[in-house]
Amino acid sequence: MSVPLTLLGLIEREPSHGYDLKRDYDTFFSRGKPLPFGQVYATLGRLARDGKVVIGEVEPGVGPDRKRYVITELGATEVDAWLTEPVEAEPNLQSVLFTKVVLALMLGRPAEEYLDSQRATHLKRMQELTTVKRGGNLVDALLADHGLFHLEADLHWIDTTIARLDALRKVVQR
Repeated sequence: MSVPLTLLGLIEREPSHGYDLKRDYDTFFSRGKPLPFGQVYATLGRLARDGKVVIGEVEPGVGPDRKRYVITELGATEVDAWLTEPVEAEPNLQSVLFTKVVLALMLGRPAEEYLDSQRATHLKRMQELTTVKRGGNLVDALLADHGLFHLEADLHWIDTTIARLDALRKVVQR
């Protein structure tokens, strides 16, 4: 999971305070492991230092002033590059892929195209594993089967997600 890129995507959706970013991250991406406030603000500091966000409006708060972070062109370019690049085809990729799908929907991007690209990446890896299975020994064949079964499950998840994109879009868009 890329916390900096996820936060950048949330900021691209709308300029946000750290508290709001944490809330949205925890709601959609943490799945039982909330993002610590310290990590949110440290990440925002690095993103600002690297020119990917700037501080917009500063509002007085009960405690410290509340800073609203705004994405820069550099930050938006990085989010776009990250969203469009398929995830390495491997077991347990759903957390990253799910994050990309939700952010794409939040940002009005073509989530179905990203999932189609991911499907192509998976199919290519399945072809490679099938070649290994055909030409290898029993150990290689069993390892290839392990990978193939996981990739088949991922493909099923991709197809199911595409079928549910409209419903998911309604859930993640305010």
